[in-house]
Amino acid sequence: MAAQAHRKLYIDGQWQDSAADGVLTVLNPATEETIATVPDATVGDVDRAVAAARRAFDEGPWPTMSVRERSGLMLRMADALERRSDELKELAVREAGSTRALADTLQVTVPLQHFRDMAERVLGQFPFEQPMHPTLGPTLAQGVVRREPYGVAALVSAYNFPLYLNILKLAPALAAGCTTVLKPAPTTPLAALVLGEAADEAGLPPGVLNIVTGDIAAGQALTTHPGVDIVSFTGSDSVGRLIYAQAAPTLKKVVLELGGKSANIICPDADLDRVVPNVVNGMTAHAGQGCSLLTRTLVHESRLDELVERVTKALAQVRVGDPADPATTMGPLISAAQRGKVEALIGVGEQEGARIVHGGGRPAGLDRGFFVEPTLFVDVDNSMTIAQKEFFGPVGVVIGYKDEDHAVRLANESEFGLGGGVWAADPVHAYRIATRIRAGMVYINGGGAGSSPHTAFGGYKQSGLGLERGEYGLEEFLHSKSVIWSAR
Repeated sequence: MAAQAHRKLYIDGQWQDSAADGVLTVLNPATEETIATVPDATVGDVDRAVAAARRAFDEGPWPTMSVRERSGLMLRMADALERRSDELKELAVREAGSTRALADTLQVTVPLQHFRDMAERVLGQFPFEQPMHPTLGPTLAQGVVRREPYGVAALVSAYNFPLYLNILKLAPALAAGCTTVLKPAPTTPLAALVLGEAADEAGLPPGVLNIVTGDIAAGQALTTHPGVDIVSFTGSDSVGRLIYAQAAPTLKKVVLELGGKSANIICPDADLDRVVPNVVNGMTAHAGQGCSLLTRTLVHESRLDELVERVTKALAQVRVGDPADPATTMGPLISAAQRGKVEALIGVGEQEGARIVHGGGRPAGLDRGFFVEPTLFVDVDNSMTIAQKEFFGPVGVVIGYKDEDHAVRLANESEFGLGGGVWAADPVHAYRIATRIRAGMVYINGGGAGSSPHTAFGGYKQSGLGLERGEYGLEEFLHSKSVIWSAR
């Protein structure tokens, strides 16, 4: 795929120039080559996008369409996206640094399935209007509870799984009847622009989907805008707190999908043949750039040495390099800045007394691109910075525990609560442990939720507010309204 020319903003059904000359340069993180430039949207650009979404909601047909009509247009958009799946996979490799295997699954194929499922199954089955039970009081009354679109939705996305994260927000917002302004991450904006092209092809009414590319100024203009009714954000917990505060003066609803430091509990009777690939994947999948990856391995003391030895050997087989090569199993981090953060935190781990048994530096022979070796720490105390702070890079820690109560306590001693894992010979025993973990998703013996549109995705504590995926995600973009009438 050749380098793309400068792209435009998508506002009110048209591709428009930005009000300013500033641009963002999109780099291939494996080669540091320029892929494209996009506008660094101004406050004025955001105002135009919100105004278009506001008109489309207050005056346009989208919120008042029948479920059948809305579903039909979304299915046409799903068809348009699926016809461009190869292009989207190539973008995932080139702008997000995804391996080809991951591009073919979680980066593209899975989110396209989620979009179609929302348009087809969820919209067809969701109860947008439910009768109340008649109430007997001073008068006899009855009525319905209607589920109505929240309004104009600001969708602010992260860089690691750009198409997936955009769709997890856009699909339920559209299905609910909201109009939207989507701001993708400044490092991975190109997949979002394909969504605009698909919306054009499908015939979505003008203003239903608007896309502004930009950085901090555009994001803040969007999350503070009085014309926005709901903000859905995916990203770091530190930025999530800022957005929560920015939305407070206008009392916007806020949905936050934030960070994690998920614990993977390995019971004494666990099958290490199955555990080891899972531990390695938790460190290296998309170079560790996944909020729900299991990066804290809690293993019973009787199996600790064996697990560390086997994981270390497996890490030596991870092939780090250009994700365009099908043989590559781990690609780069997204940027030089992110690599710097990861390397600094690795240094903190060593300063605090943890020991590196694999990795810790940059891979030999990769002088270009934002690469870091898969890095495994042992001799880790759960109170250490590296056991509490999210790396968002290919780094894992192994911590020994004495008994089940100790393991659960270690798992829950975190400000995060997004994911978790339990491995045990008896799945019923694993389930009992899972119920004690304060996290939004717990995977038993390798069970995963990434490919299913029917799981509730969200976290406890500092990992966020609200849910995504399927009917759970749709609920976030709906108001409940009671309409009550007298029986007389």
